[in-house]
Amino acid sequence: MEKLIITGGRPLYGTVAISGMKNAALPILFACALNRETCILHNVPAVKDIETTVAILTAMGISIRYLSPTTLEVNGANFRPCTSPNAFVRRIRASSYLMGAELGVAGKTRIAFPGGCDFDGGRPLDLHMKGFEAMGAEMSTYNDGYVGEAPDGLSGAKIYLNKASVGATVNLILAATLTPGHTVISNAAREPHIVSLARFLNECGANIVNAGTSEIQIEGVSALHGCTYRIPPDMIEAGTYMAAVAGTGGSVTLTGVYPEHLQATIDKLREMGVEVIDNNALETVTVSSDGHLSAIELETQFYPGFPTDMQPQFAALMAVAKGTSVIREAIINGRFAYLEQLKRTGVKTIGEAKDTAYIEGVAKLSAANMTATDLRGGAAMVMVALMANGTSEIRNVHLIDRGYDNIEGKLTALGADIVRCDEDADYPAPVSEKSVKAPSGLPMK
Repeated sequence: MEKLIITGGRPLYGTVAISGMKNAALPILFACALNRETCILHNVPAVKDIETTVAILTAMGISIRYLSPTTLEVNGANFRPCTSPNAFVRRIRASSYLMGAELGVAGKTRIAFPGGCDFDGGRPLDLHMKGFEAMGAEMSTYNDGYVGEAPDGLSGAKIYLNKASVGATVNLILAATLTPGHTVISNAAREPHIVSLARFLNECGANIVNAGTSEIQIEGVSALHGCTYRIPPDMIEAGTYMAAVAGTGGSVTLTGVYPEHLQATIDKLREMGVEVIDNNALETVTVSSDGHLSAIELETQFYPGFPTDMQPQFAALMAVAKGTSVIREAIINGRFAYLEQLKRTGVKTIGEAKDTAYIEGVAKLSAANMTATDLRGGAAMVMVALMANGTSEIRNVHLIDRGYDNIEGKLTALGADIVRCDEDADYPAPVSEKSVKAPSGLPMK
């Protein structure tokens, strides 16, 4: 186990390249289970969730080779449904996408309960299950997970989602791609990673239209073919670095980004007094800040609203903003657990409820030892440590590594004082230089 040791108080300057979008790469990797031909995926982020997904899929017979640390060659010809390794499935939320892939390929599914960030109230898959049932599957739970079968095969259906769930939308797209007939998903999620999944599948011969709107239509095809596809940039990684600059002060240009994906984040940063210059043609965003921020109110919403995955990072900014800020969490229940850790640095909350937090800004934060509670909460802890006086330690770094590629290396290049070391180290003795390796003994070409 490792920890991060961060000495705060340094502004950030320079340029940072944004990695591929984890939340786009994951469903695309699971979609490769539908394809008996070879796909080449570029700009795949080198994060732990990808490594876990590769381990799951290779255990199920899918051939995956790393052509480079961010380029994968994937062939699903030997995919074996219902053979997923429970230990790996329980590590990530995205393993739920196996249900759509397995039902689409074999008309049956069996997986352990997926893992991922553990929020109070859980993250049920009831919308996924109801969608599969509308397509002809009989779904149920057993002691350790989910099981389903379509005795007469799946068929196209009209499906209405009670809320615009990204996971359910992904799963239903996967299930419908090879299913005979016409499927309509109403109140579908509109996030960029939904659009990216549909584009990838269409490049492989699928017939999916209107992705990115609230009504996606899918005409099932008999088979897919190979393609080469580039994963789009990660809007949450980009937003995290933008927020870090806003809190520490400085000026940083992010490269390889799609500014249109970041509009909600950009608008809120500007509302706090941060200068943001976006350039769609150059795919860059430049953030400049003197560290003096104004309080705001925000409510998380489905895309194109403010993303729930940026909520903790903005709580870190609110901690030093002048006045009292308000966060209303409307997407995921129980997402405020990270606040207890942030309070160790002097973050002051004046009221908390299940879905609302009030944060009163303070003049300065102090260093503290913190333990990451989840992926994005861990990112918020990195931010407050960068902003605080003194040296902080953050444990459970593996949770942060699930979604950030070389976070300490990128921040160090911007001027931060941040070191990764063994958890039992009493001083910042760095671990060996981080390198990306093919997980589970997969070959590098």
